[in-house]
Amino acid sequence: MSPRAGTMRLACMFSSILLFGAAGLLLFISLQDPTELTPHQAPGIKFSIRPQQPHNDLPPGSFQDGPFKAATERVTRDLSSRAPRGLSLRMSQDPQAQLTVGARLRPRQRRRRLLIKKMPAAAALPANSSAGTLARPAPGALTGRWARLRETQRERKRVMREACAKYRASSSRRAVTPRHVSRIFVEDRHRVLYCEVPKAGCSNWKRVLMVLAGLASSTTDIQHDTVHYGSALKRLDTFDRQGILHRLGTYTKMLFVREPFERLVSAFRDKFEHPNSYYHPVFGKAILARYRANASREALRTGSGVRFPEFVQYLLDVHRPVGMDIHWDHVSRLCSPCLIDYDFVGKFESMEDDANFFLSLIHAPRNLTFPRFKDRHSEEARTTARITHQYFAQLSTLQRQRTYDFYYMDYLMFNYSKPFADLY
Repeated sequence: MSPRAGTMRLACMFSSILLFGAAGLLLFISLQDPTELTPHQAPGIKFSIRPQQPHNDLPPGSFQDGPFKAATERVTRDLSSRAPRGLSLRMSQDPQAQLTVGARLRPRQRRRRLLIKKMPAAAALPANSSAGTLARPAPGALTGRWARLRETQRERKRVMREACAKYRASSSRRAVTPRHVSRIFVEDRHRVLYCEVPKAGCSNWKRVLMVLAGLASSTTDIQHDTVHYGSALKRLDTFDRQGILHRLGTYTKMLFVREPFERLVSAFRDKFEHPNSYYHPVFGKAILARYRANASREALRTGSGVRFPEFVQYLLDVHRPVGMDIHWDHVSRLCSPCLIDYDFVGKFESMEDDANFFLSLIHAPRNLTFPRFKDRHSEEARTTARITHQYFAQLSTLQRQRTYDFYYMDYLMFNYSKPFADLY
């Protein structure tokens, strides 16, 4: 074979290889997801979905207008309900923007829990905020009183968010765990999540939720033990991760708080000044053994007769002989308001107005109002600011200051004034 023929044969082989390579590359590109070829973008599938306008056939409690309007509710709810485990759903600041969903994650990423990012209120709703909004009261009901209540809600949420941004900025980057939602009760018919704060009207709120759910016809028909020891109401931590995410993103989240010192005194009076088969033997005996010199044998046996200064000693002791309890724990620990963006913040001090305003916002039945009766020890006066001052007068100035420091974040987040002039 001549040298010329050999050269031509090599050239043909080389050309064939180039053609096959180019064809293979084109085939490979055509089979790839375009989003995977975008620089600096995590692997995933991009859904180009234009958000739909809310429909009139939404279930009860789905909100369509108000100060926090977001047109993406239906899209977010649909995607969340179909998202596989390990899926991260991110809401765009622009209602007309596309939704990007990371579907194929690395094994390490799959193990990561949902990160709920805190965003400034003016920029966008946090990832765990309800895509729906608080609706207006019934037609013709938006009087000056309702308008004031709406403005009060905006101000309470603003103060809470600013306190979180200043003192708990790292909380917004933490993962939501079952512990964070363990105090949240679920009412699916009206799409409500209620975070229970003991001694802030929680018994009657759970009665209201049971009526909303169709489990009772009236709040007066529900006994105390049914409220607290029954299993009629579900907690949010009993759902799987997907169910938790869906409800955090689409339901109306609310909590009610109370002046921290009043709440503490109310808890003490309820648990230690009346017979109690749990708090006396579990907490009372440990408190008396640790903080009362020369306690009688009878007191150590029963745990009865704990005095308020002894109870406060226990509360402030970093090496307390028995753990914390939900009745006097911080609201910031019970409800994680710096991690979960609540849509409604009510106060015990304005319970009737706040509660009935909330019920109108979720379109509750017109005949359902918040019950005013006292759940336990009805013959005894409610704990007021005057009664609270009488109990705190038993403490030294230093003990009052340390107790205020203990509840400082609750005072700050919920905008309560200092209860004593000598506090700093």
